[in-house]
Amino acid sequence: MRSALRQQRKLIRCLHSSRSIFDVTRACIASRVRRSASTVAASTSSTMADDQCCFYMGPGTLKIDRRAFHGPIRQGVVQRMQAALPEEKRGIILLKGGDVQPVYATDGEMLFRQEAYFHYLFGVNEDGFWGAVDVRDGRSLLFMPRLPASYGVWMGVIQGPDYYKAKYAVDEVAYADDMAVVLAAARAPCVHLLAGTNTDSGIEVQPPSFEGSEGFMLETTALFRQLTEARVHKTAGEVALMKYVNHLGSRAHVAMMQGCQPGMMEYQAESTFRHFTYSRGGCRNQGYTCIAASGSNGAVLHYGHGGAPNDKPMRDGDLVLFDMGCEYYRYGSDITCSWPVNGKFTAQQALLYNAVLDAHLSVIAAIAPGVSWPDMHTLAYRKILGGLAAGGLLQGDVEEMIAAEVGGLFMPHGLGHLIGIDTHDVGGYGEGFPDRSKRPGYKSLRTARHLEAGMIVTVEPGCYFNPVLLLPALEDPVHGKFLVKEALAPFMAMGGVRLEDNVVVTESGSLSLTDVPRTVEEIEAVMAGAHWPFSGVRATPVGDTKNSIAGVAGVPGIAVV
Repeated sequence: MRSALRQQRKLIRCLHSSRSIFDVTRACIASRVRRSASTVAASTSSTMADDQCCFYMGPGTLKIDRRAFHGPIRQGVVQRMQAALPEEKRGIILLKGGDVQPVYATDGEMLFRQEAYFHYLFGVNEDGFWGAVDVRDGRSLLFMPRLPASYGVWMGVIQGPDYYKAKYAVDEVAYADDMAVVLAAARAPCVHLLAGTNTDSGIEVQPPSFEGSEGFMLETTALFRQLTEARVHKTAGEVALMKYVNHLGSRAHVAMMQGCQPGMMEYQAESTFRHFTYSRGGCRNQGYTCIAASGSNGAVLHYGHGGAPNDKPMRDGDLVLFDMGCEYYRYGSDITCSWPVNGKFTAQQALLYNAVLDAHLSVIAAIAPGVSWPDMHTLAYRKILGGLAAGGLLQGDVEEMIAAEVGGLFMPHGLGHLIGIDTHDVGGYGEGFPDRSKRPGYKSLRTARHLEAGMIVTVEPGCYFNPVLLLPALEDPVHGKFLVKEALAPFMAMGGVRLEDNVVVTESGSLSLTDVPRTVEEIEAVMAGAHWPFSGVRATPVGDTKNSIAGVAGVPGIAVV
């Protein structure tokens, strides 16, 4: 007891004389060393390997230097906060990392994936952490959980603060049970907590509570907006990482295309994608539930859910719609391809496919800073409806069809979305940006913003023959006058086509990160055994991604090794 009191008095004296949050952090750590020594493995930053601060899944995968990756991100967020706040409000950003979630009421656990905002700033793999960034000087701090000795038996070596300081390239690490003491000693005017609404899900992000929070001036008005807007504009490191997951996802789609055969189950194609991206690129997770839809299932926009688990056989003559993306270091690709199971398009399939392809290529060509995303949605409608009219499925003026909302009958979803850490990335709507439209089709757009350099968006036009939408429309005089019932009938069991690339908005236009066969001729050639790209040699020999991703080389802290 006397020893504990001496330690507490020593800590209080240190707090009174400290000038920095980091002085206090070191004092807190020192005061706890004796009671923590039995559970914390000895480690110092001087003994850490040079690549300790790198995320890396082994040979042929992307090595990410967390210092080079997250340093510019934190700096950018600090600059945004400084610009948005008066000096008297420039306090400390405090974020809570994710916690492991149980499988309902069992002792099983879901595979942990870090909370997105927390990963964005810190890149921490483990659960139970908190993180802080001082808006005044940009310095960073992690608060780690104090683990019981039993953790070492079940989960592995218990590491100490110096280990995590080196691993995550932050300025200091303390224990979470010292957090209130450390924050109080910083003498910051306020603590900024994350609170806001995700405009895709509608879910409220509630500010986290912590022991001792009543002793602080808590601010919840600025951080969510500034952190969200920072995530909208990708750094060079983020773009390089998105190129990597697009490269892997593209190669996996080609592998599915080349392995596709009549009689296979949809989930067998899904397993090809999962195996390829994990075994060849270290992608343990997928960005979202894989959609492996064949035949009429292609008209079901989110096929692949628990009630329809990609469990139908792919028949000769079917079109497939495969929407899958892989995830590495919490960033994911989102790629969709469509092709005939037997490798040969029928005339009707080619008509539908080319209408969507025209929309896809036209939108990518039109993307540039300042372009309105709803205008791009309209452009996609114009091309798809024009293609269907040219094929005799529709009649009348295309612009009148758009005004009558005929486009939403065939493409009820939005043209695309922001993408990054989250598949449907944040920042689509918010204060200062256009509101969500109430028009059919347009209301499903996940943003109505004008595009800006540094954004990454998906371009995913589609055309579907969904009886839930089309059968009532045939009887509706407003829509029915444009629909040629007899011509539509043979297409009703076809399902649909969707084509999706991940596209960077550049200073002068756009750059697609996705590289898959897109034309009818390319798809038929690749399914017949041609290499992709058409260079005489497969773009990436199996198991080799080194030096094959254009644009990754030269980005500090990012390399395929």
